[in-house]
Amino acid sequence: MSSKLAGRHVRAQTFSIIATTVCFLAIALVLTGLVSHVVVTMTRSANEIDDARANRAARAAIAAFVSRLSATTRDNAVWDDAYTATASATAADWAYENWGKTSEDYPLYDGAIVIGPDGSSIISAYAKGKPFEPGVFFGEAFYRQIDAAADPKQAPVINFIKTETGIALIASQAIQPFTIEGELPKLSVLSLYKEFTSEVLDTLSNEHELEGLRLAATAEPGLLDTPITDMKGGVIGHLVWPSKAPGSAVFHQVYPYVAAASIILVLFLVGVLLVGASEARRLRQLAQTALFEANHDSLSGLLNRHGLLSLLEELEASDSSPPRLHLVDLDGFKAVNDAWGHAVGDELIRMVSTALVACHPEVVAAARLGGDEFALVQVGSASGEEMERTILALFAEPFKIEGRTIEIGASIGAAACTTGVSPLELLRRADMALYRAKANGRGQAVEYDFELDRERQRVAELESLLKSAINGGAIEAVFQPLVSASTGAITGLEALARWRTATGNISPEIFIPLAERCGLIDALGAHMLKTSIEHARSWPDLALSVNVSPIQLCNPEFAAEVISLLQELDFDPHRLTLEITEGVLITNPDQARRSIDHLKRVGIKFALDDFGCGYASIGALRQFGFDRMKIDRSLVSALDEATNGADVLRATISLATALQIPVTAEGIENSRQAAILRDAGCDQLQGYLMGKPMSASDISSKLQEETAA
Repeated sequence: MSSKLAGRHVRAQTFSIIATTVCFLAIALVLTGLVSHVVVTMTRSANEIDDARANRAARAAIAAFVSRLSATTRDNAVWDDAYTATASATAADWAYENWGKTSEDYPLYDGAIVIGPDGSSIISAYAKGKPFEPGVFFGEAFYRQIDAAADPKQAPVINFIKTETGIALIASQAIQPFTIEGELPKLSVLSLYKEFTSEVLDTLSNEHELEGLRLAATAEPGLLDTPITDMKGGVIGHLVWPSKAPGSAVFHQVYPYVAAASIILVLFLVGVLLVGASEARRLRQLAQTALFEANHDSLSGLLNRHGLLSLLEELEASDSSPPRLHLVDLDGFKAVNDAWGHAVGDELIRMVSTALVACHPEVVAAARLGGDEFALVQVGSASGEEMERTILALFAEPFKIEGRTIEIGASIGAAACTTGVSPLELLRRADMALYRAKANGRGQAVEYDFELDRERQRVAELESLLKSAINGGAIEAVFQPLVSASTGAITGLEALARWRTATGNISPEIFIPLAERCGLIDALGAHMLKTSIEHARSWPDLALSVNVSPIQLCNPEFAAEVISLLQELDFDPHRLTLEITEGVLITNPDQARRSIDHLKRVGIKFALDDFGCGYASIGALRQFGFDRMKIDRSLVSALDEATNGADVLRATISLATALQIPVTAEGIENSRQAAILRDAGCDQLQGYLMGKPMSASDISSKLQEETAA
């Protein structure tokens, strides 16, 4: 700041003012360096180094304490005389004379216990020369240590343990001869312990320069400490001692310099503080802005997902009544973006946001979770039905944007917060309800219940069964005849998937959409294609039709995989027709076109399946170059139901004839339907009248019968 001031004055001030400013800056820099040097010297060079030394010394003290008792135990346990004596009838007397009596005033241990080979009987137990009960004194941890030490190959097992009077270090080892030959019987275990008494602490303090060392139950603020852990790793105490704080001594030495520097720097620091205060205000404003942006959607100004979850957490911690969460997904929003552009779509989002916030007095907050998905948080007594009616009423009238009339709807999923339901779980439940509402159709509202989770579990279980069925070959191929309309002879077969389980058959209308949703359709399709071709190799004069999912055709690897399979099974591509529905023409037409062109180049044919029940256009028939068109069974059934059914059917077949595309009619169940279709120009017939779906063996038998006839 001073350099800027000097710069402003340089054009109007004399040389002496400039020199004074420069000197002031130089002095400030020198004094700042002195203060920095003092702080570094005091904190890093003194206190940290000494505290680190003290911590190492404390650990070394404990290690030395452990080492001494471990060595003492090993010397007494690995002893031929002790091994012989403890196995004799005079074991108790011998143990007392050699260990129990000694414990009265022996500096290396305060007590000695000998446990018999069974791991529980006490042969000898003396503390300070007097008998005692180790199980009571040490607790259950004592016998766990005995079990751990019973192995003669085991080194001394040593642990700190909580006692009736404090903390002790106890070491245990199996009593054994110095030289082990052959297999030993179960051995007695010798345990020596030493309590953490004030005398022990004084010794450790003197040996390792830890002044004021003492034992505490917990770590104490302001004191250095090293934890003491038991055999399970649990902390049972702390060695604590005060820091020598040599930095304080250094501070007293440099205090005059600090005081002088502080006085000189006061004026400079005042200026710095003023600038700092101004900068702090600016940073607070930036922080508030950043916090708002982190929790709010930039387009609508509503909360975003993070902000919504934070609000729900606040409501959960407050005394307010449990909230109810409503997720609102706009129906038809994508069409608005596609038709009018994103600018109109953005304005529609803002208008919907404003309407949702003010739709009901019990709505305490609104959030935008995605492109066209919103959330409303309700706190109050209004019923779910009332809220749903209120929300849906917002979309009863069209929105007006720049002279455009835009109609959209909404689907609603709601969930009530109950005890123990976290914000994330509440959001998940509302999302599941919204998913069901969208599946039910536009303008629907669904309240979460546990049946949605149970249904999801059933679907997950069915997915697992489907995966196992595909991998295990449980999905079978059956074949329905394709018959020449003119001769009645079988000209081809359509392969159909069937899944038979121990509890009954599962419809393709269930497991094929399931395979598409859970990513198993490629595996299922590959299995069906391979199985069908393997069977069709036995019928060299017949064409084979196999259904292909739109998802398969949109896979960039699909064409190469089909060609590779045909080469592997040595199957003529010209015999194969792949049947696809118009869905693939809508979802990913470019990739579908690439796959179709690739496969047609090797001779594979394509049929447009279910024509007449969707939106397939004449342009699509031409663009994709279909080799055959299959009329949907609904048009065939209409021959028996509607007065104009035959006219619609003839018009459809005439369209295909004009495009020079052969026509197959499916779902034929009676002779009248077959006659009408034959007269209308349909060249291939399929349905129960010609033959139901049959196993490969039944098809072979039927072909043999026709050949014999």
